Amino acid sequence: MDFTFTEEQQAAVEAAKAVFSKVAPDSVPSPALTPGAVAEDFDRPLWRRLAEADLLSLLLDSSHDGAGLDPIALCLVLRESAKVLARVPLLESSAVALAVQTYGGPALRAELLPRIGRGELVLTVAANGRTGHDPAELAVTAREEGDGWVLDGTQTGIPWAQSADLIAVPAHTGEGRAVLALVPRERQGLTLADQVSTNGERYAEAALDSVRIAAHELITADGCWPWLRDLLTTGTCALALGLGEAVLAMTSEYTGKREQFGFPVATFQAVAVQAADRYIDLRAMEATLWQAAWRLTAAPDAPTGTSSLGTSAPGALADALPAAADIAVAKIWASEGVRRVVQTAQHLHGGFGSDTDYPLHRYHAWAKQLELSLGPAAAHEEALGDLLAAHPLS
Repeated sequence: MDFTFTEEQQAAVEAAKAVFSKVAPDSVPSPALTPGAVAEDFDRPLWRRLAEADLLSLLLDSSHDGAGLDPIALCLVLRESAKVLARVPLLESSAVALAVQTYGGPALRAELLPRIGRGELVLTVAANGRTGHDPAELAVTAREEGDGWVLDGTQTGIPWAQSADLIAVPAHTGEGRAVLALVPRERQGLTLADQVSTNGERYAEAALDSVRIAAHELITADGCWPWLRDLLTTGTCALALGLGEAVLAMTSEYTGKREQFGFPVATFQAVAVQAADRYIDLRAMEATLWQAAWRLTAAPDAPTGTSSLGTSAPGALADALPAAADIAVAKIWASEGVRRVVQTAQHLHGGFGSDTDYPLHRYHAWAKQLELSLGPAAAHEEALGDLLAAHPLS
């Protein structure tokens, strides 16, 4: 087993650190002091820098001017982005681009992928369904009509939909098959209503009323939406890990300087034990994240082949649990872990953690948004139990 990252993956991390080093987490108004969204648009200057550093084409094949890397590389970059609360649809755009490259037709790939890699085309995805609790593909119907398709339904909680050029919308056909539609934001019949996320970002509810799309704008390949959904979930776990690591670093710095009774509070046993517990949370989040990302990359039907991270003999996964089990474990640790990390940070910072001139409250809001996006750990534990029951280990 080889658990080291490749040189290409490490190079992507270094490029990401260079780009994100110029990002200030408090570059927009505080969500605690803003009645609506903290900004009308995402961070466009940062988006351009990501394109110039070739980080938007990270997962694209060389035929589309990309680096041809895998989901592990994307998670490494997302981890760095969360440390500075980067306000860009990097996860959504990159994940949809990889889905188009893997499952889309030649015309769609040629039309979209080079422009995505150059940062000229911004994508987002409607992954929350109508209520945020039901499967997203059940919220919209897709019926074939003439030489195209017609979409009807509602999707909620779409990140930066008002700023995206294309919205990836999962839907279901009359036969119950899941498909993925690439809908232009200005398409007739698509109406966006403003929503605001827990961390103060501009989201949208999309109402689709007989929205017509061309045949090549709909991906009908089996497995496209489930795989994209799993990649989005795994990427969210990477964001939770990066945010948690940044918050623990802030806590370590603060408690090392804050003194009581003439000593830094970091030297007090109660403080050290709480910080140590959160460090253990982060290491568990990291281990389960890379397991999930590796399964997405190394599974038999994965789009980009086998990664060098944790490579194993052919057929080694044949008797293993489905990748969904590893993703469920990663979600359990990420949703619970990121909450515990920020709660402990607030406790150890005292009243200073609520000061809106200090960025910890922003990290708390982002952590809560990530926790809500991942869903409750109990639900993932139940799903994991169902998988264990259906696939007994020998």
